[in-house]
Amino acid sequence: MPVPIPLSQPDITRREIDAVVDVLSTPTLSIGPKIEEFEAMCAKLVGRRHAIGVSSGTAGLHCAMIAAGVGPGDDVITTPFSFVASTNCILYVGANPVFVDIDPKTLNIDLEKLAPAVTPKTKAIVAVEAFGHPGGMVKIEQFAQKQELILIEDSCEGFGGRTGKRMIGSFGRAAVFGFYPNKQITTGEGGMIVTDDERFAMTCRALRNQGREGMAWLSHERLGYNYRLSEINAAMGVAQMQRLDELLDNRRRVAHHYIDRLMTSRYLILPTIPDDTAMSWFVFVVRLCDLFDSETRDNIIKELRTEGIGCSNYFPPIHVQPYIAKQFGYKTGDFPVCEYVAARTLALPFFGKITNRQIDSVCETLEAILERVLLGKKDRF
Repeated sequence: MPVPIPLSQPDITRREIDAVVDVLSTPTLSIGPKIEEFEAMCAKLVGRRHAIGVSSGTAGLHCAMIAAGVGPGDDVITTPFSFVASTNCILYVGANPVFVDIDPKTLNIDLEKLAPAVTPKTKAIVAVEAFGHPGGMVKIEQFAQKQELILIEDSCEGFGGRTGKRMIGSFGRAAVFGFYPNKQITTGEGGMIVTDDERFAMTCRALRNQGREGMAWLSHERLGYNYRLSEINAAMGVAQMQRLDELLDNRRRVAHHYIDRLMTSRYLILPTIPDDTAMSWFVFVVRLCDLFDSETRDNIIKELRTEGIGCSNYFPPIHVQPYIAKQFGYKTGDFPVCEYVAARTLALPFFGKITNRQIDSVCETLEAILERVLLGKKDRF
């Protein structure tokens, strides 16, 4: 049995370990110099005036919704093809998610379907860069400005990417990054809000720290949360930022090797990346062609896992998640492009330290399984 290949794993070196140990030798484990250093590095990278470190990308999105003034009775346009946090942040503030189907190439919100989704109750748009792909963000920002809607950029999957001269995270009122272990950089758990709006930044800083806005520890100006990013996590983030080019280059190398290896497959649809896009690869997701359906895809995942290859179905449609469908009445068929894509997605092992030999092994195993599955289908007819 070959050594298992995980779906993802963080890229941690002695630099990160030493950074964490150094913090542990100080008396300050929270609200100290490391979080300020990490925030400054993230703000500079994106070209924003302010950065606010938080305990997760989800926490950041929640704070952004509150700071944007979104609340009960408001409609917020978003995508059904994402991790559920991009919808949950809307629910946390009592607002209503209004889904818009996706573009089959970028897998982001379909620009042509945005306008019909706007109602008198629409307050904001939460736009997600699916898998780190920034396709359509410039036009979404222009649309939001024209319609006088608040744009919150869910950049949790796109840290370090760029479209044209615009960095991912530079769009709209604010953007949010996530630093979970499978992301481009990781702090273990953590996130970052970036914005040019000083009042927005001040509100988010208060929200992450139990509603405190001044120096008085027991003075709380508003309802807040314990969403702080510790000095330990921030120190790890600083160390990862010092290696950012290396980390992104490694992930780019892996993605390009997959593309070179699989581009001739007649059974797969590979990511489409425009020439003006510097992709920051979060995951490597292929799509099965029309010969396969969701049940077959799920069986392929089982076979790959049996062979020791980590894989998953990124992402199941949000609108048919039981708690969403029950509350808002969404059903299968409401967003056909999203559903069609989601039924055939296959995330392959993806991390900076995966070797070319391992990638080749994944591809060979996948291709053999696809041939076997289709042969089995033919035998049934």
